[in-house]
Amino acid sequence: MSKGTINVSVDNIFPLIKKFLYSDHEIFLRELISNATDATVKLKYLTNIGEAKVEYGNPMIEIKIDKENKKLHIIDQGIGMTKDEIEKYINEIAFSGAEEFLEKYKDEAGDDKGIIGHFGLGFYSAFMVAEKVEIISKSFKDEPAVHWECDGSPEYVTEASDKTDRGTEIILHIADDSLEFLEDARITELLTKYNKFMPIPIKFGMRTETLPKPEGAKEEDPAPTEEVDNIINNPTPAWTKQPADLNPDDYKSFYRELYPMQFEDPLFNIHLNVDYPFNLTGILYFPKMTNDMNSQKDKIQLYQNQVFVTDNVEGIVPEFLTMLRGVIDSPDIPLNVSRSYLQADGAVKKISSYITRKVADKLKSLFNSNREEFEQKWNDIKIVIEYGMLSEDKFFEKAQAFALFPTVDNTFFTIEELKEKIKPLQTDKDDKLVVLYASNKDEQHAYIDAAKEKGYEVLFLDSPIVSHLIQKLESTEENVTFVRVDGDHIDNLIKKDEEQISKLNEDEKKSLTTILTEIIPKDKFTVQLEAMDSKANPFIITQPEFMRRMKEMQQSGGGGGMFGMGNMPDMYNLVVNTNNELIGEILTTKTAKKKERLVNQALDLARLSQNLLKGEELTTFIKRSFDMIK
Repeated sequence: MSKGTINVSVDNIFPLIKKFLYSDHEIFLRELISNATDATVKLKYLTNIGEAKVEYGNPMIEIKIDKENKKLHIIDQGIGMTKDEIEKYINEIAFSGAEEFLEKYKDEAGDDKGIIGHFGLGFYSAFMVAEKVEIISKSFKDEPAVHWECDGSPEYVTEASDKTDRGTEIILHIADDSLEFLEDARITELLTKYNKFMPIPIKFGMRTETLPKPEGAKEEDPAPTEEVDNIINNPTPAWTKQPADLNPDDYKSFYRELYPMQFEDPLFNIHLNVDYPFNLTGILYFPKMTNDMNSQKDKIQLYQNQVFVTDNVEGIVPEFLTMLRGVIDSPDIPLNVSRSYLQADGAVKKISSYITRKVADKLKSLFNSNREEFEQKWNDIKIVIEYGMLSEDKFFEKAQAFALFPTVDNTFFTIEELKEKIKPLQTDKDDKLVVLYASNKDEQHAYIDAAKEKGYEVLFLDSPIVSHLIQKLESTEENVTFVRVDGDHIDNLIKKDEEQISKLNEDEKKSLTTILTEIIPKDKFTVQLEAMDSKANPFIITQPEFMRRMKEMQQSGGGGGMFGMGNMPDMYNLVVNTNNELIGEILTTKTAKKKERLVNQALDLARLSQNLLKGEELTTFIKRSFDMIK
């Protein structure tokens, strides 16, 4: 038996850091600015508790480019480091200064002082883009400044420095394969992406500011200007403030700050603010939605202590809410070692559940406080709510109070109101109440009219997931079923209230059936003879509700092979009105050619009304129609 110690070789860790630890080399700037922010926040805390006897002032972090000498400088006015601290925190790889500081100064309330760093490897990301890195640092303690230098090998040099002002300067000697990071535009892009809301002001160069004209100046006189620090970030973004301190214009202004190219104001926002059992702040916005769910995603930005992490928030935000926009910030979100993406963790589920509950509560509050306004916004937000009802059981339960079901005439019902107030279609097959709906007002116009003439309300449900949603609703509302207005229950609508008597005798019905089965494709239509009002169309196409729903689910990506059906063929019912005059003409016409032409014309007209006539079949129909006119 033997015992030993596993040692990590510095010779091996540098290539790992450079090639594998960070998925994108641009992360180096985020990490180094995060370290500078930590150093500044630490100093503020130590100053507040009297442990640092220095003037805190109004420190900032400065980024400088020396293109001629291929250097990038990151300068802070923070806590600084002594020689011993550089030896401990820089030379001992993966020893996290932030972690040790938190442990030492953690108070009873668990306040983390806003410290960002957690892993101690962030500094070494500099070697992804630099062939040599220097550190020049002067501690707030009364100790000499120190200069550290390393070329990416295990060897380094530490010596005294003549730096007199407190803080740390990191100098990156940019490698030839990373010269893009010496361009102003590239650095501006990265600062805007990762550091736009860091808690310490970040300076990058100077900018010209126009001043007010002095009194008495002539109109043609140019306004005076001055050069001022170019501060690229907003250290106190809206989500770091209390909701009571913000008004609607503040939320809209922050939305435009997040999305400068988005010109429409959001519909409303939800301010997240919780400190137990986890810390989480943020603001979520409901923009106007489209029915294309995929195009809406990846708009929410995830931050950790105001440091941008990712805009892929699946996991931390329930999937149905990834169509929203805004910011979520939490120090408790578990990230991988490079802080680039989420790690699976129990805390993530708790945060996700909290966000779901908070959104549901906000929607209910909006509905209760101003139902009319909520109804006006329904079409712009329904896809999120319907998707949430379908995918999250807890949200489904809460949504019963505010989810709306509009009619084709723009009247809105909740599910309870739907059951109590509308006239349902009573089937003769079972005791369930059938609620009619349309998914396309234009294509189903004739069917909608037929239903409305009978006094029935027709819901208008046009989202791409409607088949999935009504299936879930039917599973929870046992005595209610939904049928599309052109579905196979249509015969309950097109008959008069009293039973119609067919004008055809049994022999005529048999003869009609023979004619129709010889002409109408058996693989596409099931023929059904019905005695209806003579004014009703001669041929009416419906589709079995079950078959239609399965097709819609396949098309929406929710069950292409459900129940082992694979891609289901298109099958329709052809309801033939035996009391229509055209049916009598088909029976009495003597030539087979004319019979065929009348049947095909009537069938094509029925198909046209359902948008089923396309391509070559449409061309044939048009030619036949012109021939019949002649």
